[in-house]
Amino acid sequence: MSHTTTERPDGRAPGTPGTPRALVPVLAFAGIVVAVMQTLLVPVIKDLPQLLDTAPSDATWVLTSTLLSGAVATPIMGRLGDLYGKRRMLVASLAVMVVGALVSAATSTLIPMIAGRTLQGFAMGAIPLGIGLMRDMLPRERLGSAMALMSSSIGVGGGLALPAAALVAQHTDWHVLFYGAAGLGALAIALTLTVVPESPTRAKGSFDLPGALGLSLGLVLLLLPVTKGSDWGWSSTTTLGLFAASVVVLLLWGVYELRAKAPLVDLRTTARPAVLFTNLASIMVGVAFYVVSLVLPQLLQLPESTGYGLGQSMVVAGLLVAPLGLTMMFTAPVYSRLSARYGPKVTLIIGLLIIAVGYSAGLGLMSAAWQALVIAVVLGAGIGLAYSSLPALIVGAVPASETGAANGLNTLMRSIGTSVSSAVVGMVLANTANTVGGVAVPTMHGFRVSFLIATAAVAVGLLFALCLPKQRAAGDHRLRASSEEDAGPERARLAVKADESVTA
Repeated sequence: MSHTTTERPDGRAPGTPGTPRALVPVLAFAGIVVAVMQTLLVPVIKDLPQLLDTAPSDATWVLTSTLLSGAVATPIMGRLGDLYGKRRMLVASLAVMVVGALVSAATSTLIPMIAGRTLQGFAMGAIPLGIGLMRDMLPRERLGSAMALMSSSIGVGGGLALPAAALVAQHTDWHVLFYGAAGLGALAIALTLTVVPESPTRAKGSFDLPGALGLSLGLVLLLLPVTKGSDWGWSSTTTLGLFAASVVVLLLWGVYELRAKAPLVDLRTTARPAVLFTNLASIMVGVAFYVVSLVLPQLLQLPESTGYGLGQSMVVAGLLVAPLGLTMMFTAPVYSRLSARYGPKVTLIIGLLIIAVGYSAGLGLMSAAWQALVIAVVLGAGIGLAYSSLPALIVGAVPASETGAANGLNTLMRSIGTSVSSAVVGMVLANTANTVGGVAVPTMHGFRVSFLIATAAVAVGLLFALCLPKQRAAGDHRLRASSEEDAGPERARLAVKADESVTA
């Protein structure tokens, strides 16, 4: 295992002061744009069959297609960024998203809409690419809070997009949502090209095309039955057959990756406890994040005549859930201080404990709009701390030349968590619903079971976090690193070698 160290064109070493101050806000804005793209259709999900003149089971492909393309693109774009330039791949991801948004804006039929949403899913690669650029370009003292902000941007964008998209959907043509997303994407591209320098750090080797195709096929075979199982039936031949095929394909892919000279994903690095348990915890945090996003808006919008619905409009419901994302943004500086003192492992554990408190309290706080707001704020704080810790744990465990691919895989784990969460909660709410006038209405029992599932996921995530190897606090690491630099390049090289041997 070797670290790639390269000087910038201006002669400065990576990670030294002098990087544009706007770099972090611009990269975080790119992450927020990705989140907006993901959340765009949430306010009009129930109306999609009418809007696209299609069956409800077919309309769900508009959401499933984005999920599948995002899952495939995330690790692949991360690896391409490591090999050919992270800024270049970030711009490419956003450009594909803009094209997809324009395709969707110009159509009201199912197939072109699915094609456009599939292209929009490629933007998911922006998150690991942004984190990789930060590691390569920022001085150490700014890195922790910057990665925390980038990692939380997915929640921030989602929180801001919900009320904005609801407002647009209520008062204008729903196609305006896609024109807005295309405009935001174009702005993110322009800002990235203007402000963000290209990273000089490159991984050695070539792009692993068979590995990319194998992983793509395995992920599609896995996520298709996860997202469509409730439509097809969980015990149907199609669902079980796809699950079995995904296991076979991913096992064969793993065998191939272990033998490849330049693999898409270094599975030996991925198997290290620091990376493995971080990725497993990420799945559980993804589950916890999505449950509240699915439950609170529905509870808030159900009519009061149900006896438990809170009777809020689509826009007001979006505004009450928005603090979930906003609190995630405000926890970034808090995370930076906690992590500098105690390390990202402790911060992850604190975040998971806060999430557990939020969901436990939520079981009894569902009878008023202000209570939903309190739940959103508490869960936003916990999820923000947990999300902020994940890239720091990954970056601390892999060499610089693999940052993009490793964070891409970690982002993928979160996506798998949200997919599983969506499928399981959807199934719970459907199976516990009451039928009123031919319409299935979720029950309070279903909402509470969903919160219990989230609490159980957090408990499992906590176990994974406790299994992480003890890490040095970020502040100690910076102190040690700077003293190594003062002692001269030879001693610093010896320290890096020692670090690698310990990590290996």
